[in-house]
Amino acid sequence: MKNFALIGASGYIAPRHLKAIKDTNNNLLAALDRFDSVGIMDSYFPNADFFVETERFDRHIEKLRYDRGLELDYFSICTPNYLHDAHIRMALRRGADAICEKPLVLNPWNLDALQRMEKESGKKVWNILQLREHNTIKQLKKKVEESAEDKIFDIDLTYLTSRGNWYYTSWKGDINKSGGIATNIGVHFYDMLHYIFGDLKTNIVHIHTHDRAAGYLEFEKARVRWFLSINYDALPEEIKQKEQRTYRSIQIEGEELEFSGGFTDLHTKVYEGILNGSGYGLEDARKAIEIVHEIRTANPIGLKGEYHPFAKKQLAKHPFKVRK
Repeated sequence: MKNFALIGASGYIAPRHLKAIKDTNNNLLAALDRFDSVGIMDSYFPNADFFVETERFDRHIEKLRYDRGLELDYFSICTPNYLHDAHIRMALRRGADAICEKPLVLNPWNLDALQRMEKESGKKVWNILQLREHNTIKQLKKKVEESAEDKIFDIDLTYLTSRGNWYYTSWKGDINKSGGIATNIGVHFYDMLHYIFGDLKTNIVHIHTHDRAAGYLEFEKARVRWFLSINYDALPEEIKQKEQRTYRSIQIEGEELEFSGGFTDLHTKVYEGILNGSGYGLEDARKAIEIVHEIRTANPIGLKGEYHPFAKKQLAKHPFKVRK
């Protein structure tokens, strides 16, 4: 049985980590969050100590070691994107491996610093790349690997997940904290594309505003037109009529890739890999972080070349100035 601490216990994704720790027969000793709405812990680890102040949390971890002889093996990190780097470093300094949500960091060079810390501490940084564990994605990867060497797949990726006004007030609406829309809601898709279709060759951004982004990615084995939005108005009318607020579509060679289900135990599968030493480390996370960093810093070119069909549709309905 391994000992865990969890940072970010009140967040949306924390229950999946709590479940994964429980499902793998391990123990949560302590949790930290500045907000105290963490009743979900009662369903998994009611005896875990909880703190709202980092200083008291850090002191408690030290007391566990010196007063009770308990060492922490892992820190699970579910905090806002811009805090991941700092909390990973805290874990390594405390002699524990770090298990962190996506994006691992916001900038590629942050990975280099963490690699140095890994080497100095002898501990590891693990990333939650759960789409790689999805059966549909595994089957697609196998299909691509078995395809003709010169086969290039044409893909349209569309992900619309409408958010209310709260989003822009929260850290998610601050590009310096979230990394912007492509990072916050798209990074796992870019990791999936790289994982299946190989190294990136071309990265073009057509549109990039506070609530939508579109571009073109070319991998070794795929040409991808992508469109992301958090604006309700971007949803297709048929989705609105169903009173749904999310629309996800991945079309490969004109055929829909269906993977709406099968997500229940993916975090647990990732944890199982980490615990047996075969999880996803810093280098596994690098390509997706490089992609979203390039998107974030690119100068959008407008509707030129291979742009996603939704980009033109949305531009006509909701004109905006291309960000300089």
